[in-house]
Amino acid sequence: MKIYISGISGTGMGPLALMAKAAGFEVYGSDLLEGAIYNELVKNGIEVKIGPQDGEFLKQKLAEGVDWFVYTSALPANHPELLLARAAGIKVTKRDALTAFLVKELGLKMVAVAGTHGKTTTTSMIVYAALRLGLPVSYIVGTTLGFAPSGAYHPGDEFFVYEADEYDRNFLNFEPWLSVITTVSYDHPDIYKTREEYAAAFLQFERQSENVLKTDGGAPNTKDFTLAGEARRQDAAYAMGAVMAMCREMANEGKVSVSDLGQVIRVLNEFPGVGRRFERLAKGVYSDYAHHPEEIRATMGVALDECRLKGYKGVVVVYQPHQNTRQHEVFDNYKDAFIGATKVYWLPTYLTREDDSLAVITPAEFVANLSNAEMAETAELDDALFAELMRWRDEGYLVLLLTAGPADGWLRGKLAK
Repeated sequence: MKIYISGISGTGMGPLALMAKAAGFEVYGSDLLEGAIYNELVKNGIEVKIGPQDGEFLKQKLAEGVDWFVYTSALPANHPELLLARAAGIKVTKRDALTAFLVKELGLKMVAVAGTHGKTTTTSMIVYAALRLGLPVSYIVGTTLGFAPSGAYHPGDEFFVYEADEYDRNFLNFEPWLSVITTVSYDHPDIYKTREEYAAAFLQFERQSENVLKTDGGAPNTKDFTLAGEARRQDAAYAMGAVMAMCREMANEGKVSVSDLGQVIRVLNEFPGVGRRFERLAKGVYSDYAHHPEEIRATMGVALDECRLKGYKGVVVVYQPHQNTRQHEVFDNYKDAFIGATKVYWLPTYLTREDDSLAVITPAEFVANLSNAEMAETAELDDALFAELMRWRDEGYLVLLLTAGPADGWLRGKLAK
């Protein structure tokens, strides 16, 4: 089967392409820019066309024979490739249909990690521990991993570890063997119009799962973990539960497996981190994907712990909000999100998938609403801000960028010069 993936090199689609290729399918695709997984795709012999997605590359592939066109939720309805694929009469779906197909086709038991926050880190921890312990796992993680590719499949694998995203109700395409649900708090108001609707989707996801691991609103037991930050220790506790469930399943089948809980804990305490989750970009400079007040509080906890462990004087934050529609829902939740910060630089909101009827909230309005507003000021992505950040860093402070938008690429580019 020949599979064409539009938007192939990002963290959402790239690992899926790697898995499909490893499973024996012919895979290729296009992307506007080189995404985080681009180099991995090329290394694995997957043809990727970078540049304007005007349909020319897809036409070429259609002439050679394409069986399935896969696209992301971010693709607009009038995208040239999407229109061309539908006109060609081939199978056209979003990524989750292909993921579900691969899981069924390969006879894998899905371990799906869902939740508003903590999905990526928890999924990565499960993968890290499973690989270290020699468990037969395939996986897809929505970020770059320093210890392994972002997606993998090996013949004979028994489990498939997957970060199940609730955006666009994607996770409802699956019927997992085990679902790990971290936290559930309202998000994605462009998809779920009410909190009740959002919660109902997670309840449906639970009903579709054979087994469920969650804490029913309480926090997991983190006493055995030594990682920096309570949020990261909680992620490790969820990961431990999932890994032990896989071990028990293998033991029930009469297969050799790890059964020593202490060994699993020791491995998780050595977790090296992943891309965009408190990722160290340079000495004293970190970047994190947090773009929701609850995620920010959690990441602040990790940063303050890091200061204690590494001797930094304090935390200096640069924050770029993501999606104005979301900001109207969470505006008041920012009040104490940055408690503990020495300084906060607030950038304009990165706008995407917006409701044009909503006024764009300004950085000044956000700052004025903070309980520690005296520590914060508005800023722009420019040379003046970078110079300020380097001054703080040189004075012994930890600089932390929080963004799901282009500020991450901006900072990496500045640091590389």
